[in-house]
Amino acid sequence: MSDRVVAILGATGVVGTQMRECLEERDFPVGELVPLASARSAGRRLPFRGGEVEVREATPEAFEGVDIVLGAVGDAQARELLPEAVRRGAVCVDNSHAFRLRDDVPLVVPEINAADIADHPAGIIANPNCATIIGLVPVWPLHQAAHVTRLIVSTYQAASGSGKSGLDELERETRLVAAGEPVTGGFGPFPAQLEHNLFPQIGSFKDEAYTSEEWKLQNEGRKIMHLPELRVNCTCVRVPVSRSHSESITVEFERPLSPDEAREILVGTPGVKVVDDPASLSYPMPIDTSDQDLVYVGRIRRDLSAPDGASALALFCAGDQIRKGAATNAVQIAEYLL
Repeated sequence: MSDRVVAILGATGVVGTQMRECLEERDFPVGELVPLASARSAGRRLPFRGGEVEVREATPEAFEGVDIVLGAVGDAQARELLPEAVRRGAVCVDNSHAFRLRDDVPLVVPEINAADIADHPAGIIANPNCATIIGLVPVWPLHQAAHVTRLIVSTYQAASGSGKSGLDELERETRLVAAGEPVTGGFGPFPAQLEHNLFPQIGSFKDEAYTSEEWKLQNEGRKIMHLPELRVNCTCVRVPVSRSHSESITVEFERPLSPDEAREILVGTPGVKVVDDPASLSYPMPIDTSDQDLVYVGRIRRDLSAPDGASALALFCAGDQIRKGAATNAVQIAEYLL
């Protein structure tokens, strides 16, 4: 496996930093790492494999000679710069929402649809939304066993899902509350105070009063699982947790599937850790799932509200949205490209 020239677009951000660490942890064959960021960050030096690499300004010319680009910037920058990278011969794995639903761009969770990576005519492979990844990793093997027909999902998403500004704001509010001071200010990227609070809005409100984050789970899940008729209802909630998203999921099936059968399937699923022992108060929690790549699954039980004869299960899962929900998933895709 020959070494590759790998660029990280958005190298100084939360996800870009994690991408660099994942490349090192997974011993990706990087011959040269090219960290790209804004002109303001150009010249900064970042640690990599015992040495340092210098941040360059993200311009079209910066992609000359690059084999693989890992994108960790917003939609506008992705639309502007990634096609320039493709024109210069690179294949891009993009974490933004800009290309996810394009027909010529595969949307990939490697544990589910790695085969889609081979067909990327636009030169871009899209990384799904973090909550989509964390929810579908455990749902997919259950679908293979009993065919999923409907998902009802409530997400509990960490502050760092809004990037460094979200994490900084939660830390600011926590300090104020601890000091007995009122929380005032603009609340960073949030619509309201998050500390001692939560709010059922992530993203902007769209059709049918659902938010952009809620529409992502429906539309992206259908594409990833190749289930265009999948019925999904989702409510996304921001909670005062630093890192790792959690999800409560009710799954309806075409064929019967018991909690014990589901548990047995998930125990043998790569990328999943079953944590499900009510007697010992053992279940997934964000504090346990942070800084690692497994999706924890527990609280697996029968849906008591399902109609007679119907098959439906409820479960709870949690995973690190910066790692498996973003950076690690992108690096896994790049490994398949090799």
